Amino acid sequence: MQRNSCLIFGLILTVCGYSSSVGAETLQEALASAYVGNPTLQSQRAHLRAVDEQVPQALSNWRPVVTLTGDLNRTNTFQKAPAMTLAGTQLQSGTVIANGKTATLSISQPLFRGGRTVAQTEQAEAQVLAGRAQLAETEQTVLLNVVNAYMNVVQGQAVLDLTINNEQVLQRQLDATNDRFRVGEVTRTDVSQAESRLSAAHADRTQAEGTLRAAVANYVNVVGHAPDHPVPPGPIGGLPTSIDDAQGQALAGNPAVTSAQHSYEAARHGVDLVAGELLPTVALNGQMIRSYDYQGPQTFQRVYQAGVNVSIPIYQSGQEYARLRAQKQTASQARTDVDVARRDLTESVTKAWQALDTARARIMSYTDQITAAQVALEGVQRESQVGSRTVLDVLNAEQELLNARVNLVQAQHDETVAAYQLKSTLGQMSAQALALPVQVYDPQQHYDEVRGKWIGVGSGPADGQE
Repeated sequence: MQRNSCLIFGLILTVCGYSSSVGAETLQEALASAYVGNPTLQSQRAHLRAVDEQVPQALSNWRPVVTLTGDLNRTNTFQKAPAMTLAGTQLQSGTVIANGKTATLSISQPLFRGGRTVAQTEQAEAQVLAGRAQLAETEQTVLLNVVNAYMNVVQGQAVLDLTINNEQVLQRQLDATNDRFRVGEVTRTDVSQAESRLSAAHADRTQAEGTLRAAVANYVNVVGHAPDHPVPPGPIGGLPTSIDDAQGQALAGNPAVTSAQHSYEAARHGVDLVAGELLPTVALNGQMIRSYDYQGPQTFQRVYQAGVNVSIPIYQSGQEYARLRAQKQTASQARTDVDVARRDLTESVTKAWQALDTARARIMSYTDQITAAQVALEGVQRESQVGSRTVLDVLNAEQELLNARVNLVQAQHDETVAAYQLKSTLGQMSAQALALPVQVYDPQQHYDEVRGKWIGVGSGPADGQE
């Protein structure tokens, strides 16, 4: 049975996709892999690059609009009219062919748009800052998911090891009980109790195998490859010393709150943008027109026009007023969303802090329980050998020790996850804060490349960069 258990464990590792290398993948390496290749993170980066383009779109309202148009026409005119000749009046006819060509160059330079250009630019820049905060929030979520997936595999692997070892222990216990039954030291009931516990151990091992498979599948989804012998991470530093300190750091650095604040600024600038539609607009317009053969062959005309156009809206069915009222309510909603984000953050920090504190206390208690359970098991085994304890007592002591070890593994898992959850609420679950061995994505680079572009369909070296 022991040999079969080892074969089963090896099969689990193979099915789950574990590498046969002796090296172990650290949590830092898993985080770095996800940072580089996670599609959710790549998608959010592309979304931010699209948001960057709203700034040059707004700035384009300062620039002229130049249009070149051309017309090419052919006109056949048949004429029949009386003409005076020496012989008298006669009808004469003929065909006149004109190939008209016109080229028009138009230039329109906005001078004043009711303040909408300034408002739209400020709104776009606020949306860019909100998008960067959303990217940071997505980065934190992805990396926290990696921590969860990594620790789930570590926990699943440890629990599977414990259940396999328990199977082996109970198999030896059953063999020993059968030997004692044959010589009359124990009853058939003792044998049945040992068999029952071994069957339960088989079920626990099967469940542990399924749990590990599910954890590996989640790991592949988040990280991008199968885990390679992950090991429990070391102590986690950089955590606040009190919950009040944690709350202060979270309000200052959490990207969810930052995103809500910039979204409110964008909505506030949106009010000015809509209000600008109620103000006059002024534009400088110019045209240069060249016409050929419109009045017949060899005719030519050149026209230059320039003027200032002033448009004053008086009443346009009230649509602008409705949109302005709606935008004011949108800004009010965005302001409330900031308060919601702060309250949610306060709750998240408290939950993460309490989860971490609870996990640490559980680790201490389970460690003490394991020490006591080991001593108790050794005592029960010795007492069973002299007949003062039953086989059931030994089985119960072994089960209690197993439960304590499994609980310790779960508490260690919860401590690590809670610590990184707390880091996430503080805004510290980023590649830069975690010092990951990767090239950190710089959203400012793409923004600088496209902000002042007047023309072009590419965004330079950062176009499509991940």
